[in-house]
Amino acid sequence: MKKKYLPSIIKIFLPIFLSIIFSHCGNSEVGKTNTEIKRDTSITEENAFSELDLDSAKLESYIAEHNVDEAAARQMRDFYNSRNYHFAWFTADGLSEQARGFWNLHNSYVQSTKDSASYDKELHEIMQQLINDAEAIQLSPAELTLTELHLTQHFFDFSKYAYEGKVDPAELQWHIPRKKINPVALLDSLVKTQPGKLEKWEPVNEEYRLLKEQLVRYNEIDKKGGWPIIEMQEKVLKPGDSSASVVQLKQRLMAEGELASADLSHVYTPGVEAAVKQAQRRLGLADDGVVGPATVRELNVPVKERIKQMLVNLERMKWMPPKEEGTRLVANIPDFKLHVYEGDREAFTMRIVVGTAGNSSVIFSDKLEYVVFSPYWNVPASIVRNEILPAMQRNPNYLANANMEQTGTRNGLPVIRQKPGGSNSLGRVKFIFPNNYNIYFHDTPAKHLFDRNDRAFSHGCIRLEQPQRLAEYLLQDETEWTTSAITDAMYAGTEKWIKLDEKVPVLITYFTSWVEDGVVHFRNDIYGHDKKMMARLFEND
Repeated sequence: MKKKYLPSIIKIFLPIFLSIIFSHCGNSEVGKTNTEIKRDTSITEENAFSELDLDSAKLESYIAEHNVDEAAARQMRDFYNSRNYHFAWFTADGLSEQARGFWNLHNSYVQSTKDSASYDKELHEIMQQLINDAEAIQLSPAELTLTELHLTQHFFDFSKYAYEGKVDPAELQWHIPRKKINPVALLDSLVKTQPGKLEKWEPVNEEYRLLKEQLVRYNEIDKKGGWPIIEMQEKVLKPGDSSASVVQLKQRLMAEGELASADLSHVYTPGVEAAVKQAQRRLGLADDGVVGPATVRELNVPVKERIKQMLVNLERMKWMPPKEEGTRLVANIPDFKLHVYEGDREAFTMRIVVGTAGNSSVIFSDKLEYVVFSPYWNVPASIVRNEILPAMQRNPNYLANANMEQTGTRNGLPVIRQKPGGSNSLGRVKFIFPNNYNIYFHDTPAKHLFDRNDRAFSHGCIRLEQPQRLAEYLLQDETEWTTSAITDAMYAGTEKWIKLDEKVPVLITYFTSWVEDGVVHFRNDIYGHDKKMMARLFEND
């Protein structure tokens, strides 16, 4: 078979390019840099992954001619030092299986996210030819070296935005310390990973992996034209109804895989009701099986918008720190839920009430330290100024009627606190994780709010549906804190602070799309954070 070489434009300019690069090999500054770098000489041809080795001077010339920034240059030097300058991507037989596996992951990322920033046209052409037509491609030693280094540089660039994220979380009011990766260690682990196991190699959490799989499915739906719009003439559709709108409903549910039946009659059947209830649950709606304006509105969101929503949440999932062993509490604001985890296992969950759009609950992480029974509520100055002072002016007995008292003044404002009791706004127990945002978990006397579907009503703190259950769980190893003792403390009317023996990690998160039990969920962007991220991620759309 006749051998082919690199694309013509590359073939024409590559020799010139290489001659420029390698003419610098004798540069005294380059030599000085090389003498300062320590090599791992314990790696030899016998124990190296690849029998091919690299001239360190050529690495320095590549760095200089490609204007590789200081951080990336250090990463490349560190990586090849750790390998005693043996190749990473090629063996004497050609492209390594690890290189093929990584490129497949790379292409999957580009195709699923539509992220053109990760596309390197020149490298893509070379790699595709090496993978698809390896026997017909013959690289000269110089071309081989150039491709090896180009791929390594690209890996470091790719791993940063593919696995750490492209957007700075702090710019978007996300105050959870973002995950950091060591790209040198990451590439080293890739090279050592056995072929066929690279899917598990990717440094992403399981939530990211599951949502990315669904993203691929939604991209396929988009390629087929998306799903139909429901143009309902009736106010509602319910089981047993017969209408032309039911046909549109069935077509919409079938397009997303919610309904398997090909029955396109006008009748709202029990099978359709079951599919509607599932759709309502994953869209954060009341699963009553009745199709009203809210359900139609969510079903009519175009698939392209859902894809963007998934991409936004994939970006957030990259930021998440590694899961810690033991207990952790994770509140997801758009879902109005608190999840209690023991490692990877969910112990239980409960509904929560979060801050309104004007008093949004902050996204951050901390550690829960105290359980406080029969708490006082120290009223924030903003609430004193905006709500309590006007009420006191209207009614001189307001404080007494509200079980409140003034304990002093600060900055010209009265210092107000509400006494323990059933009417206390914090209910009968609160959970403190000291932070600069003055946010904590607490009970509430307004139990009826947990029956609402959208539960953004607080001033920023997070109200719990089952606060006693959480208290019992956190104190389960304390023999004196039985269920009876906890109940007594909650109703004692005297504030009591309990310090936990071990602090419990708390994450306040903001995910509007995720996968649960194999089903992708979507929630409303109640604080507008998705909208801001879309402006950053899709600024050229």
